[in-house]
Amino acid sequence: MKRLVYLLKEAFINIRLNQTTTMVAVITTAFTMACFGIFLLVYYNLRGVTASLQDEIKVVAYLEDGLSADQVTDLQAKMKQGREVDSIDYLSKEDALADFREQFPSESYLLQGLGENPLPASLVVTMAPEFRSSDSVSRWADRVRVMPGIAQVQYNQAWIESLSRVMRYIEWGAVGIGAILAAASVTIIGSTIRLALSARRDDIEIMRLIGATGTFVRIPYLIEGAVLGALGSALSLSLLKAGYEFFSLKLGAQSLFPGSRLPFSFFPGRISLWIVTAGLVLGSLGSLVSLVAFERGKR
Repeated sequence: MKRLVYLLKEAFINIRLNQTTTMVAVITTAFTMACFGIFLLVYYNLRGVTASLQDEIKVVAYLEDGLSADQVTDLQAKMKQGREVDSIDYLSKEDALADFREQFPSESYLLQGLGENPLPASLVVTMAPEFRSSDSVSRWADRVRVMPGIAQVQYNQAWIESLSRVMRYIEWGAVGIGAILAAASVTIIGSTIRLALSARRDDIEIMRLIGATGTFVRIPYLIEGAVLGALGSALSLSLLKAGYEFFSLKLGAQSLFPGSRLPFSFFPGRISLWIVTAGLVLGSLGSLVSLVAFERGKR
């Protein structure tokens, strides 16, 4: 326990002795992490919007005329046999006609001279969340098309594919930008630790001469890097939160409904904790890189 207290004390002594470089490292790391945080915040909210849009994706199976109630019930049971279907709503011919008149009141006269209702009954299917991709919907629709009693199956394939493609591009962008900014954070913190190592070169040599192990010498600097990374991440979250509240209030004040807020949200506590943890890990990695370079330079 005493050894741990000593190592923590050494780490914070290093931070206090190098206040200027520490402050520069924390601020620079904060802005670097904030840049990634902006992209991550946009991605997080787009995921939410995409999820809500996916809830609107329906597959419509039009039924042949003359099916009995038992036959319709059997079709529903067959469709629900797998895990793909979340819910099925039956839309009768009369309901279809009422919906058409409600959605297209100016065109309802087109059906008046036809006598019998020409619109078919249908089963409106909501897919389960894990089966809303283009491939999953396409495979399920192909199975349903060959069922007896099904006249036609329709769904907005282009919309599903476009939605999947956009989210895939965003995910690739998140990985690419995250990798670049992570490397920048490691470099920034590594440079700060390298300055601290250079300033305390003589102290490190003395510690080695009196028997200190390499691990014992390295740990304070690893802790220092972790603290710098965590502080930078926490500061970036504060900047992002302030910016989010500012723009939310600004844009909310210009909305059609005074007092309403935008349908976007800030990171939940779990993601915020992950961001701080990521900063801590990147800071430790930056310290490790500097320690390896410092020890190689002495050989």
